[in-house]
Amino acid sequence: MASLPAIANNSDIRFLGKLLGDVIRAYGGERLFEATETIRKASVERHRDVSEGKVADDSAVDLSLEKLSLDETLDFVRGFMLFSMLANLAEDRQGIAAEDGADLASAIAQLESEGIDRTQIRALLDHALIAPVLTAHPTEVRRKSMIDHRNRIAELMALRDLGRDTTPDGDSVDDAILRQIALLWQTRVLRRDRLYVTDEVDTALSYLRDVFLPALPALYQRWDRALGERIPSFLRPGSWIGGDRDGNPYVTADSLRTALSKASEAVLGYYCEAVHALGAELSISTEHAPADAAVQALADASGDDAASRADEPYRRALSGIYARLAGMHDALTGKPSPRPGRLTGEPYASPTDFRADLVTLAHGLGTALKTGGALGRLIRAVETFGFHLATLDLRQNSAVHERVVAELLKVAGVEDDYLSLDEDARVALLRRELANARPLTSRFAEYTDETAGELAIVQAAADAHAAYGPACIANYIVSMAQSVSDLLEVNLLLKEVGLYRPGETPTAAIMAVPLFETIGDLEAAPDVMTAWFALPEIATISKARGHQEVMIGYSDSNKDGGYLTSTWQLSKASTALKPVFAAAGVGMQLFHGRGGAVGRGGGSAFRAIRAQPPGTVQGRIRITEQGEVIAAKYGTRDAAMTNLEAIASATLLASLEPERLSNADNASFSAAMDKLSDTAFHSYRDLVYGTEGFRTFFRQMTPIAEIAGLKIGSRPASRTKSDRIEDLRAIPWVFSWAQARVMLPGWYGVGRAIADFEDKALLKDMAQGWPLFASALANLEMVLAKSDIAIAERYAGLVEDDKLREIFTTIRDGWHQTHDGLLTVTGQSRLLEKNPALESSIRLRLPYIEPLNLLQIELIKRRRAGEDDPRIGEGILLSINAIATALRNSG
Repeated sequence: MASLPAIANNSDIRFLGKLLGDVIRAYGGERLFEATETIRKASVERHRDVSEGKVADDSAVDLSLEKLSLDETLDFVRGFMLFSMLANLAEDRQGIAAEDGADLASAIAQLESEGIDRTQIRALLDHALIAPVLTAHPTEVRRKSMIDHRNRIAELMALRDLGRDTTPDGDSVDDAILRQIALLWQTRVLRRDRLYVTDEVDTALSYLRDVFLPALPALYQRWDRALGERIPSFLRPGSWIGGDRDGNPYVTADSLRTALSKASEAVLGYYCEAVHALGAELSISTEHAPADAAVQALADASGDDAASRADEPYRRALSGIYARLAGMHDALTGKPSPRPGRLTGEPYASPTDFRADLVTLAHGLGTALKTGGALGRLIRAVETFGFHLATLDLRQNSAVHERVVAELLKVAGVEDDYLSLDEDARVALLRRELANARPLTSRFAEYTDETAGELAIVQAAADAHAAYGPACIANYIVSMAQSVSDLLEVNLLLKEVGLYRPGETPTAAIMAVPLFETIGDLEAAPDVMTAWFALPEIATISKARGHQEVMIGYSDSNKDGGYLTSTWQLSKASTALKPVFAAAGVGMQLFHGRGGAVGRGGGSAFRAIRAQPPGTVQGRIRITEQGEVIAAKYGTRDAAMTNLEAIASATLLASLEPERLSNADNASFSAAMDKLSDTAFHSYRDLVYGTEGFRTFFRQMTPIAEIAGLKIGSRPASRTKSDRIEDLRAIPWVFSWAQARVMLPGWYGVGRAIADFEDKALLKDMAQGWPLFASALANLEMVLAKSDIAIAERYAGLVEDDKLREIFTTIRDGWHQTHDGLLTVTGQSRLLEKNPALESSIRLRLPYIEPLNLLQIELIKRRRAGEDDPRIGEGILLSINAIATALRNSG
């Protein structure tokens, strides 16, 4: 085989790696340092031999590993994990993850070159919505303390870039970085206790408060300059944390109230500090600038009669604004504002009223002061975050709603056996009840805990609307939605608390959103939505709102049908939904339920959005962000701004770019994809669901059981106590295959599909000219590059039964077939040949991952053999953490 190019190791990695080595020697001792170096050098040498086409010698690495004691093993794993974390930081700083054209100015320039003028861009932005939605899906293996130290190192490295030798506090920058690495070395990696919902709320809040709040107003200033005018606040964050009850019994009405209250306290505290800072800044005196009448009126109404500010109307006006804001803080949080003052004011009724006072101040300022600056950023923040910070979604499984509605109808004497009714009968009954203003519930009735809990949730949502405004909760996601009745049941629950109101013109303050997850559900989605819009009351509500959201699930569709079929069915469902919405006269808003790993819809969000079918984005898109993706994309202000801008620019391009495929190409490419998908689907299903003993093989080959010990989320790993693949959540499914270096959900079945497709020239044309296929292959290629079929075979050795172990032969043959097929279609001689930055990134890590895999396998063997030394279990969990960090993927 041809030699691979040398790895372009960047200077930051060398610098941080040296400091880490110094820390290991200082705190772990010379013996640990030498053992770590010996293993590192042996592994690097082995991979260098592989890159030069030589036969690898496994014994060198294995022999060195066997010399480690259990205590040394734990320290060794921590060292390799920290190197991977620091390498990730170094690469992120160099912008390896950034993509050409992924900024709004470039997107505008590209659109203008294609005949799309700024008037059309502005018209789109007038009704646009882009929402990254943070979820608590358990894929972040690192503790928040580890992430915080990592971010401090990033800040210190930024000072180093500027040529600074010392920090603002007077410390040496290099010494400060060394101290942070030493703190990382001495920080416990693993959580001792499982996360609670309140922990997840606090973690999300730290990103929203510390990153999104300052980053988004600054981004809007950049975007205003790019477009040459002030644009609407079209990008706003969302969250599921505290409202996502699907499969999580620990999310309750109390969780919902806690999440909303903490978010409101954070954003109101931010506003209070911002207004206070403005009071220090806007020192304008009437001796030098006459006051605008509206500003003077605000000042006179403020109650601020301090003689020292008699000639400073802006400061006096801000005193009154602060008093009203402080009153709002007291009313909503039950706590005093950050800077209690002597003035009191009527609490603001809404963020709109607060914004109006700030705009009055802005209009009163002179030309040089009235745009931008701290006041402009605060106005933008109020538009974007309101009094709620992030819109919180509710989510529950449709099966729960069915049971709850059945009980309500039975207790109310309306219908004794709702669950036995067919779909038409259910819809008819639900519509009658929705048209009736009479409530179903009674304070004198007794309900099961499940029903009482669901009623408490919707009541908490109604209370939240009254307190924080309707933007605090706008969507109610229905998991496993398969019918119109699944959506009407949500409206029935909302009606009980006044969030759905019947009448001649019915209204729904919260939108019922179907989540289509399996392959079958995606195929049925257009028919469900056609029937939904056919209901007159729903048509009225949807047209008044202007849009209806549909969520499409990447994770479960992949677990159900495999990578290629999931990708294609998601695209087909989006395309098929477009005429349904057009016929209804309602805007389509797709919510993409993506994970971090390719098997769950991961990969480049910029490429993924641009690869959406023409006409399906329409300026409105929501995307889930979860686990390790949140820290990677939004861990710092700079990273957040880069990634938010990438999403915004991709949405703009996907919404307005002209169709690039001719009708003939579109037809031939789609037909080819149908055939590829069908072959891949049957290949995947035959292996995962049609192979006898596969579930046992999977559970013995991968560390699925051990992953449960990580305590990385509040939600159970499986929907039921069954060990069926169907009942396993997608996160541990993908996570387990990644740890074993198989990455099966991200590629299996594609090789057979390519091999069986006769017209390879057509596939090459698709790879060159079709963004959807190109994006799918790019993600597939990254997964193959991160997998290691030789290491995977070691994991297969964990399977106890010789016959079951033979399943791995099928997997190994499928990997090679997929690898070869991908190279044929992309015209490459090796994986990532056309993506040298990613190739270098992955190859840099491989020598650090392989020893971790080998140690993990050995520790799993010992634990499963009955050894009960707690250090073995800790070593397994540390290795899981380290491998996930090195791969930059978990679940």
